[in-house]
Amino acid sequence: MKLRPEEITSVLKSRIQRYETGIDIQEVGTVVQVGDGVARIQGLENAVASEMLELPHGVTGLVLNLEEDSVGAVLMGEDTLIKEGDQVKRTGRVIQVPVGEALVGRVVNPLGVPLDDKGPIETTESRPVEFKAPGVIRRQPVKEPLQTGIKAIDSMIPIGRGQRELIIGDRGTGKTAIAVDTIINQKGQDVICVYVAIGQKASTVAGLVAKLEEHGAMDYTVVIMAPASTSAPMRYIAPYAGAAMGEYFTYSGRHALCIYDDLTKHADSYRQMSLLLRRPPGREAFPGDIFYLHSRLLERACKLSDKEGGGSLTALPVIETQAGDVSAYIPTNVISITDGQIFLESDLFYSGIRPAINVGISVSRVGGNAQIKAMKKVAGSLRLDLSQFRELEAFAKFGSELDQETQRALARGERLVASLNQPQYVPWPVQDQVMIIFAATQGCADDIPVADISRFNAALRDHLAQQTPEIGADIAATKDLSPETEAKLRTAIDEFREIWSTDESIL
Repeated sequence: MKLRPEEITSVLKSRIQRYETGIDIQEVGTVVQVGDGVARIQGLENAVASEMLELPHGVTGLVLNLEEDSVGAVLMGEDTLIKEGDQVKRTGRVIQVPVGEALVGRVVNPLGVPLDDKGPIETTESRPVEFKAPGVIRRQPVKEPLQTGIKAIDSMIPIGRGQRELIIGDRGTGKTAIAVDTIINQKGQDVICVYVAIGQKASTVAGLVAKLEEHGAMDYTVVIMAPASTSAPMRYIAPYAGAAMGEYFTYSGRHALCIYDDLTKHADSYRQMSLLLRRPPGREAFPGDIFYLHSRLLERACKLSDKEGGGSLTALPVIETQAGDVSAYIPTNVISITDGQIFLESDLFYSGIRPAINVGISVSRVGGNAQIKAMKKVAGSLRLDLSQFRELEAFAKFGSELDQETQRALARGERLVASLNQPQYVPWPVQDQVMIIFAATQGCADDIPVADISRFNAALRDHLAQQTPEIGADIAATKDLSPETEAKLRTAIDEFREIWSTDESIL
C-alpha cells in the first residue's frame, strides 16, 4: 500500500477546519453542612435568590439565603441522600412549573410532576413560580360575579371574579366544603379551578378528588398536592405553583379560581424553613417577612383590564383558627390582605346551621358590584334582618314577655336561617336562589313550621321549575327581576302555597 502525502495533508486540513472547540463552563459549589432538608453551600458566589440548584441523586435545591461566604438552600426530594462534600451545580434558572391545558384534570405535586397514574403531562410551556403582580393600570374593578352556588354567600357575601375572599374558621367547620361546592358550581361557567392542598392527609385529598370526579368537576380542575408527608419546601412553593398554573389562563384572557387550603400550614412550613436557615425569629417565632409571604401570593389575584385581555384570577385562601381567635398573627395578616372574609363558627355548625357562616363579622369588600341585579333586589335587606334576628334572639333568652312585633321578627329570622341552610355538594343556580330568597324575605314562608322549611323550599323550587320555567329562564337571561317577572313569581308562589296547605302527600 502506497502512502500519498498530499492526500493525508488534505484530510488533516479539512479535519482542522471542521474542528470546533466547546468549553462547558459550570459554576460548581460544595455542600458544607446539611440536615433537616436544608443545606449550606460554598462556592456559588453568583447564585441568585429562588434559583434552582442541581444536587446528586436527582435532588433539586432552591436558594433562599444569600450570605457573604455561602448560600442557604432548601432541598426538594430525598434530602437524606445528600451529604457533606457533595458537588452542587447552578442551573441559572429560577424555579418554574409546567403550565397549560395538559394540566387540567390532573393531580400533580408542586413541581408539576403527575401523581395520578395517567401518564406524563405533555406541555412545553412553563411559568416562574414567583411572578410580579400586575399594577393598578393593568387592572380593572371587580364587577363580574363568581357564583359559589351557596345561598348564604351569593346573597350576602358575594364574590367577584378577580377578588380575594378569605374562608376562615376553626377545624371541622366546613371551610373545605365551601371551596369544593364553589368548584362544583363552576361547571359550564368557563372557569378553570386550581385546588392547592397544603399539609393535608393524602387520603383526605384523594377523597376530595373522587368527589370532584363524581360531580364532573375534574374536567376543569387542577389539583396540586403537597400533603403533610412531603417536605416543608414542597409545601412552601405549592400555593405559588398553583397561582402560576392559574395565571396561564388569566393572561390568555380566561378566568381562573385558585383555592389555597390552607395558608396556616403554609406559614408553618415557611417558619420551619426559616428557623433552620437561621433567620431571626419574630412574633410567634415567625420570620419578619411572613406578611410578605402571603401578600405577594394574594396580590397576584386580579381582574385584568380589557386592554390586557380581561382575564381574571380569583383567590380563595383558607385559614384555620384556634378556638375562633381571629386576632392571632396569621389570621390578622391575611384578613388585612384580602377583600373580605367568610367566618365560619363552631357553635353555629354544631347547632345545625350549614354552612355555619357568622353573618355579623363576615364581609365582602366588593359588595353588590359582584351581584346580579336580581339578587341585589331580593337580598338587599337580608343581612340586616339576620343581624336584627341575632340581637333579638340573644335578648329573648332572658325569658321576659315579648311583644307581637318582636315575636314576628324572631319567627321571620328563624325561617330566613332555615332557608339559607344547604347540604354539601348541592350548589344552586343563581336564578333558583333568587326565587327562594324572594319567597323567604317576602314572608311567604312565615306560617310554615321551621322544621318543614327545607322541604317547603325544595318543593317550591320543583314547582317553579315545572309549572313556570319561564320565570327562572328570564332571571338567568336578563340577570334582573323586572316588575312583570316579580308579579308572575309572586302569583306562582301563592298558587304553590295553596297546594302545599291542602295536599296531604306534601305535608
